[in-house]
Amino acid sequence: MKNLFLMRHGKSSWELNVSDQDRALLQRGIIDAQLVGNELKSKNLKIDRVFTSPANRAFHTCMICLRALNYPLENCSIVEDLYDFSGEKVLELIQGLDNKLENVLLFGHNHTFTYLANSLGDKHIDNVPTSGLVHIKFNEDSWASISKGSTIQTIFPKQLKA
Repeated sequence: MKNLFLMRHGKSSWELNVSDQDRALLQRGIIDAQLVGNELKSKNLKIDRVFTSPANRAFHTCMICLRALNYPLENCSIVEDLYDFSGEKVLELIQGLDNKLENVLLFGHNHTFTYLANSLGDKHIDNVPTSGLVHIKFNEDSWASISKGSTIQTIFPKQLKA
């Protein structure tokens, strides 16, 4: 069994004249990342490894979430291929994961995460919102052979603010 957790970065700012990779989180992005991180912690899931896009907004979301999980930073890697908007590089990354890893959490971007949630999971999601998390479970023992999994849950900030 393999479990994939896809978390989109928090709401980011377009106010500063910086490159796309350097865009910062808005206060809402920080709060939403904390909400989702706390909810994820309440699930008592075992995460074997974490990978994040190098973009500031994804990396910052990752750090906020990992702090909420009390997750060791040495098990987190920044991966250039997660700064992907088509899904091809991220899918290759997933299929190339070490099979010793059962539960992997990725931090990245849309449209990639909505595309992957829909192509790998069994429930249609119109759009993975900022700070949104999707959990997909696969029956395969090898990341290279994953195909269609089961969408186990979504954790979206809007659900947590009700």
